[in-house]
Amino acid sequence: MLRKKIAVLRGGPSSEYEVSLKTGAEILKNLSDDKYDLSDVCITRDGDWYLKGMKVRPADILPQVDAVFNAMHGEYGEDGKVQRILETFGVPFTGSQSIPSALAMNKMLAKQEFKKGGIKVPIDIVLKRGDYNVAEIFRTFPIPAIVKPISAGSSVGIGLARTALELQQAIENAFEVSDKVLVEEFIGGREATCGVIDDFRGESIYTLLPVEIRPKSVNNFFDYEAKYSGESEEICPGNFTEEEKGQIQELARQAHQLLGLRHYSRSDFIISPRRGIYLLETNSLSGLTANSLLPVSLKAIGCDLSDFLDHLIQLTEK
Repeated sequence: MLRKKIAVLRGGPSSEYEVSLKTGAEILKNLSDDKYDLSDVCITRDGDWYLKGMKVRPADILPQVDAVFNAMHGEYGEDGKVQRILETFGVPFTGSQSIPSALAMNKMLAKQEFKKGGIKVPIDIVLKRGDYNVAEIFRTFPIPAIVKPISAGSSVGIGLARTALELQQAIENAFEVSDKVLVEEFIGGREATCGVIDDFRGESIYTLLPVEIRPKSVNNFFDYEAKYSGESEEICPGNFTEEEKGQIQELARQAHQLLGLRHYSRSDFIISPRRGIYLLETNSLSGLTANSLLPVSLKAIGCDLSDFLDHLIQLTEK
């Protein structure tokens, strides 16, 4: 049997460099050598491509492979930049195309699409560097507030502000990651995430079981530390009513479609006891590390990670 040549891209000039290396390692471990001829392509924090310890150009690799497995996260890997390179070379790749990727990565633009689709999202204001007044925001905006960079994943740079001093600090931290910052109302409630997969088990968009997230971090929400240090409890299937479960799944499906995503995505939610379900954001390239949420969902439906990865590679052929 002729093995398909697959290049796994990982690393990249992103605040999620380490997470991407782990996702890539998990993918390489779970793709069968019997089926695939694998190339481990590491991209440095400076954006240089390496194969087998040698610096290479995309033109040296991409025309030689049947498909690319995009195992990157955050800037460059998830915001449409690497997708544009792959599209230029006409190589099939996993995950969403360049424009939907850029749309999903920009929290402000994604929220605009969600609003157009009638999905509830937290109220927010957008800050530009050097053009904001902390005292004014604290006086006029609902507090506590969540502060997050416009373009970053994995809850990097996110902060919860209860006081004017915390608000100042959170805004400064977020500006270290992004040129624009989103300040959102904090909505108390249970946290959930729900993945979707294209053309899976007889459904055009298959919804996985929602995962309930119970953070144990001092911030009491699912920040970067809670995500990757094991400082959270992830329950799948989550303790939701049938109605809540159905609503979360439908909203995850709608978000995937509204942003024009493909292959797979994962959406994050808050379930408020009084105000209902709010969509927070949608991830176009969900992490696949041992601690990531999508593998938890796959396990709950009896799907091995290797079978899921095979399915994604098959989707690149369509």
